Amino acid sequence: MSPSVNPAAQSGLDAQTYSFLGPSGTFTEAALLQVPGAEQATRVPAGSVLTALNMVESGEVDAAMVPIENSVEGGVTATLDAISVAHQLHILREELVPISFVLAAASPLTPAQIRSVSTHTHGWAQVRRWAESAIPGAEFVPASSTAAAARGLLEETPVADAAVCSPLVAEQLGLHVIQHGIEDVTGAVTRFVLVSRPGIIPAMTGADKTTIMIPLPQDRAGALMELLEHFATRGVNLCRIESRPTGDGLGQYYFSIDLEGHIDEARVSDALAGIHRIAPGIRFLGSYPRADRKPQQPAAEVSDEAFTAAAAWISSLETRVREPGAGPAPRRSRGVGAG
Repeated sequence: MSPSVNPAAQSGLDAQTYSFLGPSGTFTEAALLQVPGAEQATRVPAGSVLTALNMVESGEVDAAMVPIENSVEGGVTATLDAISVAHQLHILREELVPISFVLAAASPLTPAQIRSVSTHTHGWAQVRRWAESAIPGAEFVPASSTAAAARGLLEETPVADAAVCSPLVAEQLGLHVIQHGIEDVTGAVTRFVLVSRPGIIPAMTGADKTTIMIPLPQDRAGALMELLEHFATRGVNLCRIESRPTGDGLGQYYFSIDLEGHIDEARVSDALAGIHRIAPGIRFLGSYPRADRKPQQPAAEVSDEAFTAAAAWISSLETRVREPGAGPAPRRSRGVGAG
Protein backbone atom coordinates (compact mmCIF):
# COMPACT_ATOMS: atom_id res chain seq x y z
CA MET A 1 0.00 0.00 0.00
CA SER A 2 1.71 3.19 -1.14
CA PRO A 3 -0.80 6.04 -1.43
CA SER A 4 0.22 9.44 -2.75
CA VAL A 5 1.04 11.74 0.13
CA ASN A 6 -1.47 14.43 0.93
CA PRO A 7 -0.06 16.83 3.55
CA ALA A 8 -3.51 17.40 5.02
CA ALA A 9 -3.80 13.69 5.75
CA GLN A 10 -0.90 13.61 8.20
CA SER A 11 -3.26 14.07 11.13
CA GLY A 12 -6.08 16.28 9.97
CA LEU A 13 -4.43 19.13 11.86
CA ASP A 14 -2.46 20.48 8.89
CA ALA A 15 -5.51 21.15 6.74
CA GLN A 16 -6.04 24.78 5.80
CA THR A 17 -9.54 24.43 4.36
CA TYR A 18 -12.42 22.24 5.45
CA SER A 19 -15.85 21.54 4.04
CA PHE A 20 -18.72 20.40 6.25
CA LEU A 21 -22.41 19.65 6.04
CA GLY A 22 -23.79 23.16 6.40
CA PRO A 23 -24.96 25.78 6.76
CA SER A 24 -23.18 27.33 9.73
CA GLY A 25 -24.53 26.18 13.07
CA THR A 26 -25.01 22.48 12.26
CA PHE A 27 -23.94 19.70 14.57
CA THR A 28 -21.40 18.86 11.86
CA GLU A 29 -19.73 22.24 12.25
CA ALA A 30 -19.69 21.68 16.01
CA ALA A 31 -17.84 18.41 15.35
CA LEU A 32 -15.38 20.17 13.03
CA LEU A 33 -14.65 22.81 15.65
CA GLN A 34 -13.41 20.01 17.94
CA VAL A 35 -10.49 19.46 15.54
CA PRO A 36 -7.45 21.45 16.76
CA GLY A 37 -6.86 24.41 14.48
CA ALA A 38 -10.21 24.19 12.70
CA GLU A 39 -11.55 27.34 14.34
CA GLN A 40 -8.78 29.38 12.68
CA ALA A 41 -8.96 27.50 9.35
CA THR A 42 -11.21 28.26 6.39
CA ARG A 43 -14.53 26.40 6.79
CA VAL A 44 -16.78 26.00 3.77
CA PRO A 45 -20.39 24.87 4.33
CA ALA A 46 -21.80 22.39 1.81
CA GLY A 47 -25.43 21.68 1.03
CA SER A 48 -25.05 17.89 1.21
CA VAL A 49 -22.64 15.16 2.25
CA LEU A 50 -21.88 14.41 -1.40
CA THR A 51 -21.05 18.04 -2.11
CA ALA A 52 -18.72 18.21 0.89
CA LEU A 53 -16.89 15.06 -0.23
CA ASN A 54 -16.74 16.17 -3.88
CA MET A 55 -14.93 19.30 -2.72
CA VAL A 56 -12.28 17.11 -1.11
CA GLU A 57 -11.85 14.82 -4.08
CA SER A 58 -11.56 17.75 -6.48
CA GLY A 59 -8.92 19.42 -4.30
CA GLU A 60 -11.10 22.44 -3.55
CA VAL A 61 -10.64 21.76 0.18
CA ASP A 62 -8.19 19.65 2.16
CA ALA A 63 -10.65 17.65 4.27
CA ALA A 64 -14.35 17.33 5.07
CA MET A 65 -16.30 16.63 8.24
CA VAL A 66 -19.45 14.54 7.70
CA PRO A 67 -21.82 12.53 9.95
CA ILE A 68 -21.46 8.76 9.72
CA GLU A 69 -23.36 7.19 12.63
CA ASN A 70 -25.98 8.06 15.22
CA SER A 71 -26.56 6.20 18.46
CA VAL A 72 -30.32 6.17 17.78
CA GLU A 73 -30.64 5.81 14.00
CA GLY A 74 -27.45 3.93 13.18
CA GLY A 75 -25.38 4.59 10.05
CA VAL A 76 -25.84 7.68 7.91
CA THR A 77 -26.35 5.96 4.57
CA ALA A 78 -25.35 8.92 2.40
CA THR A 79 -21.93 9.02 4.06
CA LEU A 80 -21.45 5.24 4.16
CA ASP A 81 -22.19 4.90 0.45
CA ALA A 82 -20.13 7.91 -0.55
CA ILE A 83 -16.90 7.00 1.24
CA SER A 84 -17.26 3.26 0.58
CA VAL A 85 -18.18 3.29 -3.12
CA ALA A 86 -18.40 6.69 -4.78
CA HIS A 87 -15.20 8.33 -3.52
CA GLN A 88 -11.56 7.40 -3.03
CA LEU A 89 -11.18 8.96 0.42
CA HIS A 90 -9.71 7.94 3.78
CA ILE A 91 -10.85 8.69 7.32
CA LEU A 92 -8.35 10.70 9.42
CA ARG A 93 -10.17 10.99 12.74
CA GLU A 94 -13.59 10.80 14.36
CA GLU A 95 -15.46 13.15 16.68
CA LEU A 96 -18.48 12.59 18.92
CA VAL A 97 -21.14 15.26 19.51
CA PRO A 98 -24.00 14.94 22.05
CA ILE A 99 -27.29 15.69 20.31
CA SER A 100 -30.12 17.75 21.79
CA PHE A 101 -32.92 19.43 19.86
CA VAL A 102 -35.27 22.36 20.32
CA LEU A 103 -38.49 23.24 18.54
CA ALA A 104 -38.10 26.81 17.28
CA ALA A 105 -40.10 29.31 15.25
CA ALA A 106 -39.54 32.78 13.81
CA SER A 107 -42.16 34.22 16.18
CA PRO A 108 -43.81 33.04 19.40
CA LEU A 109 -46.13 30.12 18.67
CA THR A 110 -47.80 27.42 20.71
CA PRO A 111 -47.55 23.75 19.71
CA ALA A 112 -51.24 23.84 18.75
CA GLN A 113 -50.51 26.53 16.13
CA ILE A 114 -47.88 24.48 14.30
CA ARG A 115 -49.10 22.91 11.07
CA SER A 116 -45.70 22.03 9.57
CA VAL A 117 -42.20 21.44 10.92
CA SER A 118 -38.91 21.16 9.06
CA THR A 119 -35.66 19.36 9.90
CA HIS A 120 -33.19 16.80 8.59
CA THR A 121 -34.55 13.25 8.27
CA HIS A 122 -32.16 11.96 10.96
CA GLY A 123 -33.24 14.78 13.26
CA TRP A 124 -36.89 13.96 12.68
CA ALA A 125 -36.26 10.31 13.47
CA GLN A 126 -34.85 11.32 16.84
CA VAL A 127 -37.90 13.40 17.87
CA ARG A 128 -40.65 11.36 16.22
CA ARG A 129 -42.29 10.10 19.41
CA TRP A 130 -42.27 13.58 20.91
CA ALA A 131 -43.78 15.02 17.72
CA GLU A 132 -46.56 12.44 17.63
CA SER A 133 -47.51 13.46 21.15
CA ALA A 134 -46.94 17.24 21.12
CA ILE A 135 -47.71 18.22 17.50
CA PRO A 136 -49.59 15.20 16.10
CA GLY A 137 -51.08 16.99 13.11
CA ALA A 138 -47.90 18.72 11.91
CA GLU A 139 -46.54 17.90 8.46
CA PHE A 140 -42.85 16.97 8.27
CA VAL A 141 -40.88 19.01 5.69
CA PRO A 142 -37.43 17.45 4.99
CA ALA A 143 -34.39 19.76 4.96
CA SER A 144 -30.76 19.20 4.00
CA SER A 145 -29.73 19.83 7.62
CA THR A 146 -31.21 20.95 10.92
CA ALA A 147 -29.55 24.36 10.49
CA ALA A 148 -30.96 24.73 6.98
CA ALA A 149 -34.42 24.04 8.39
CA ALA A 150 -33.93 26.78 10.99
CA ARG A 151 -32.73 29.28 8.38
CA GLY A 152 -35.69 28.39 6.17
CA LEU A 153 -37.99 29.90 8.78
CA LEU A 154 -36.53 33.35 8.02
CA GLU A 155 -37.08 33.21 4.26
CA GLU A 156 -39.65 35.45 2.59
CA THR A 157 -41.77 32.35 2.12
CA PRO A 158 -40.98 30.18 5.15
CA VAL A 159 -40.48 26.47 4.51
CA ALA A 160 -42.54 25.58 7.58
CA ASP A 161 -44.10 27.01 10.72
CA ALA A 162 -41.32 25.64 12.95
CA ALA A 163 -38.04 23.76 12.85
CA VAL A 164 -36.33 21.07 14.88
CA CYS A 165 -32.75 22.27 15.28
CA SER A 166 -29.85 22.66 17.68
CA PRO A 167 -30.06 25.18 20.53
CA LEU A 168 -26.96 26.88 19.08
CA VAL A 169 -28.41 27.72 15.68
CA ALA A 170 -31.71 28.84 17.24
CA GLU A 171 -29.73 31.27 19.39
CA GLN A 172 -27.57 32.43 16.46
CA LEU A 173 -30.63 33.22 14.35
CA GLY A 174 -32.67 34.78 17.13
CA LEU A 175 -35.48 32.26 16.84
CA HIS A 176 -38.17 31.78 19.45
CA VAL A 177 -37.66 28.47 21.24
CA ILE A 178 -41.01 26.82 21.83
CA GLN A 179 -39.64 23.80 23.69
CA HIS A 180 -36.21 22.55 24.74
CA GLY A 181 -34.93 18.97 24.94
CA ILE A 182 -37.45 17.36 22.60
CA GLU A 183 -35.25 14.38 21.62
CA ASP A 184 -36.83 10.98 22.30
CA VAL A 185 -33.63 9.50 23.73
CA THR A 186 -31.67 11.57 26.21
CA GLY A 187 -27.94 11.29 25.75
CA ALA A 188 -28.00 10.55 22.00
CA VAL A 189 -24.65 10.98 20.28
CA THR A 190 -23.70 11.42 16.63
CA ARG A 191 -20.33 10.27 15.32
CA PHE A 192 -18.63 12.36 12.66
CA VAL A 193 -15.56 11.56 10.57
CA LEU A 194 -12.94 13.81 9.02
CA VAL A 195 -11.99 12.52 5.57
CA SER A 196 -9.29 13.47 3.08
CA ARG A 197 -7.68 12.15 -0.05
CA PRO A 198 -5.52 9.07 0.61
CA GLY A 199 -2.21 9.96 2.23
CA ILE A 200 -0.23 9.28 5.36
CA ILE A 201 -2.16 7.08 7.79
CA PRO A 202 -2.40 8.53 11.33
CA ALA A 203 0.03 6.81 13.69
CA MET A 204 -1.15 4.00 15.94
CA THR A 205 -2.14 5.18 19.42
CA GLY A 206 -3.28 1.95 21.08
CA ALA A 207 -6.88 3.23 21.01
CA ASP A 208 -7.72 3.05 17.33
CA LYS A 209 -10.35 2.08 14.80
CA THR A 210 -10.06 0.83 11.25
CA THR A 211 -12.85 1.21 8.69
CA ILE A 212 -13.14 -1.08 5.67
CA MET A 213 -15.60 -1.95 2.92
CA ILE A 214 -16.00 -5.57 1.83
CA PRO A 215 -18.13 -6.48 -1.21
CA LEU A 216 -19.91 -9.78 -0.64
CA PRO A 217 -17.93 -12.13 -2.89
CA GLN A 218 -20.81 -14.56 -3.46
CA ASP A 219 -24.45 -14.58 -2.44
CA ARG A 220 -24.44 -18.01 -0.81
CA ALA A 221 -24.94 -19.58 2.59
CA GLY A 222 -21.96 -19.03 4.86
CA ALA A 223 -20.34 -16.24 2.79
CA LEU A 224 -20.54 -13.70 5.61
CA MET A 225 -19.41 -16.25 8.18
CA GLU A 226 -16.35 -17.00 6.07
CA LEU A 227 -15.41 -13.33 6.22
CA LEU A 228 -16.10 -12.91 9.92
CA GLU A 229 -14.00 -15.94 10.86
CA HIS A 230 -10.89 -14.04 9.81
CA PHE A 231 -11.62 -11.46 12.51
CA ALA A 232 -12.71 -13.95 15.17
CA THR A 233 -9.65 -16.20 14.91
CA ARG A 234 -7.34 -13.19 15.26
CA GLY A 235 -9.16 -11.58 18.16
CA VAL A 236 -10.31 -8.52 16.18
CA ASN A 237 -13.49 -7.01 17.62
CA LEU A 238 -16.01 -5.36 15.28
CA CYS A 239 -17.52 -2.07 16.48
CA ARG A 240 -20.03 -1.78 13.64
CA ILE A 241 -21.13 -3.82 10.64
CA GLU A 242 -23.80 -2.77 8.16
CA SER A 243 -24.87 -4.14 4.80
CA ARG A 244 -25.58 -1.70 1.99
CA PRO A 245 -26.63 -2.27 -1.64
CA THR A 246 -23.88 -1.69 -4.20
CA GLY A 247 -26.36 -0.24 -6.69
CA ASP A 248 -25.41 -2.88 -9.26
CA GLY A 249 -28.61 -4.90 -8.94
CA LEU A 250 -30.80 -6.76 -6.48
CA GLY A 251 -28.87 -9.02 -4.13
CA GLN A 252 -25.59 -7.11 -4.64
CA TYR A 253 -24.37 -5.86 -1.26
CA TYR A 254 -21.24 -4.68 0.49
CA PHE A 255 -20.42 -4.63 4.20
CA SER A 256 -19.29 -1.43 5.87
CA ILE A 257 -17.25 -2.37 8.96
CA ASP A 258 -15.52 -0.55 11.81
CA LEU A 259 -13.12 -2.70 13.80
CA GLU A 260 -10.98 -2.15 16.86
CA GLY A 261 -7.30 -1.77 16.09
CA HIS A 262 -4.87 -0.22 13.60
CA ILE A 263 -3.54 -1.47 10.28
CA ASP A 264 -0.04 -1.47 11.82
CA GLU A 265 -1.13 -4.20 14.25
CA ALA A 266 -0.27 -7.69 13.03
CA ARG A 267 -3.65 -9.14 14.01
CA VAL A 268 -5.49 -6.49 11.97
CA SER A 269 -3.30 -6.61 8.88
CA ASP A 270 -3.28 -10.41 8.95
CA ALA A 271 -7.09 -10.51 9.12
CA LEU A 272 -7.42 -8.08 6.20
CA ALA A 273 -4.88 -10.03 4.16
CA GLY A 274 -6.90 -13.19 4.74
CA ILE A 275 -10.10 -11.46 3.64
CA HIS A 276 -8.37 -10.09 0.55
CA ARG A 277 -7.77 -13.62 -0.67
CA ILE A 278 -11.50 -14.34 -0.83
CA ALA A 279 -12.78 -10.79 -1.41
CA PRO A 280 -10.11 -8.93 -3.45
CA GLY A 281 -12.47 -5.97 -3.80
CA ILE A 282 -11.94 -5.07 -0.12
CA ARG A 283 -11.21 -1.37 0.43
CA PHE A 284 -9.20 0.07 3.29
CA LEU A 285 -10.86 3.35 4.38
CA GLY A 286 -8.53 4.37 7.17
CA SER A 287 -7.05 3.68 10.60
CA TYR A 288 -7.43 6.53 13.07
CA PRO A 289 -7.66 7.33 16.82
CA ARG A 290 -10.90 6.52 18.62
CA ALA A 291 -12.79 9.58 19.83
CA ASP A 292 -13.50 7.95 23.19
CA ARG A 293 -9.79 7.04 23.63
CA LYS A 294 -10.79 3.55 24.79
CA PRO A 295 -7.68 1.35 24.44
CA GLN A 296 -7.98 -2.07 22.84
CA GLN A 297 -6.62 -4.95 24.88
CA PRO A 298 -5.85 -7.87 22.58
CA ALA A 299 -5.31 -11.28 24.14
CA ALA A 300 -1.72 -12.47 24.45
CA GLU A 301 -2.12 -15.02 21.66
CA VAL A 302 -3.02 -12.33 19.11
CA SER A 303 -0.55 -9.67 20.24
CA ASP A 304 2.15 -8.37 17.90
CA GLU A 305 4.68 -10.28 19.99
CA ALA A 306 2.81 -13.53 19.36
CA PHE A 307 2.73 -12.92 15.60
CA THR A 308 6.44 -12.06 15.59
CA ALA A 309 7.27 -15.23 17.49
CA ALA A 310 5.15 -17.32 15.13
CA ALA A 311 6.85 -15.79 12.07
CA ALA A 312 10.27 -16.47 13.58
CA TRP A 313 9.30 -20.11 14.22
CA ILE A 314 8.16 -20.58 10.61
CA SER A 315 11.36 -18.96 9.39
CA SER A 316 13.43 -21.38 11.46
CA LEU A 317 11.63 -24.31 9.86
CA GLU A 318 12.09 -22.92 6.36
CA THR A 319 15.86 -22.77 6.80
CA ARG A 320 15.87 -26.52 7.52
CA VAL A 321 13.96 -27.57 4.39
CA ARG A 322 15.79 -25.51 1.76
CA GLU A 323 18.35 -27.32 -0.36
CA PRO A 324 21.98 -26.13 -0.09
CA GLY A 325 22.68 -23.26 -2.47
CA ALA A 326 19.02 -22.68 -3.16
CA GLY A 327 19.22 -19.13 -1.80
CA PRO A 328 16.93 -17.51 0.74
CA ALA A 329 13.28 -18.49 0.93
CA PRO A 330 10.89 -15.87 -0.44
CA ARG A 331 9.56 -13.57 2.23
CA ARG A 332 5.89 -13.57 3.03
CA SER A 333 4.49 -10.08 3.23
CA ARG A 334 1.46 -8.83 5.06
CA GLY A 335 -0.75 -6.96 2.64
CA VAL A 336 -4.26 -5.54 2.39
CA GLY A 337 -6.38 -4.32 -0.46
CA ALA A 338 -6.13 -0.54 -0.37
CA GLY A 339 -9.04 1.41 -1.71
